[in-house]
Amino acid sequence: MGGPVETSTPSGSAAERLEALGFTLPRVGSDAKYVNHRSVDSSVYVSGQLPYKDGVLLGQGIVGRDVETEAARDLARQAVVNCLAAAADAVGGLERVRIVQMLVFVASTPEFGEQSRVADAASDLLFEVLGANGRHARTAIGVAGLPRNSPVEIQMVVCTAGATRSFEDVGTRGIHSFSHR
Repeated sequence: MGGPVETSTPSGSAAERLEALGFTLPRVGSDAKYVNHRSVDSSVYVSGQLPYKDGVLLGQGIVGRDVETEAARDLARQAVVNCLAAAADAVGGLERVRIVQMLVFVASTPEFGEQSRVADAASDLLFEVLGANGRHARTAIGVAGLPRNSPVEIQMVVCTAGATRSFEDVGTRGIHSFSHR
């Protein structure tokens, strides 16, 4: 379930914190076949993002065979920055982004069991940039392959910070068991 949870908000603006980590938000492009984000009520669904930088896919291959775990973590950071760009575009700026859920897809060998470690790099970046608004529910999934042979793809659900009632951290209250009939 993880270790102690950091609760303090980093100093400076979200854009300044992102830049201090060596990233800038890319320009959000468009595609005739799909949209980068779609709003439904107070939720914004961000399309899956690959680790592109300046129009170049930063890596290809399968994690655990062609791509080392640390390289996959770096690719996850870039993919989540691309998600942040689409999210900021949707809600009117990076300071207004609140992450609800993140899905991290890792193209990996069947034996590779560290998808969550790859996803941790993206989760850590979100918290470092957005503070409490970067905390999220998350799923990390190993898959056989991803578009353009990318090792990582990230999809998100976000909302506008402060625009909805406060979310409760269910994870801090424990896990409830459910019976299936």
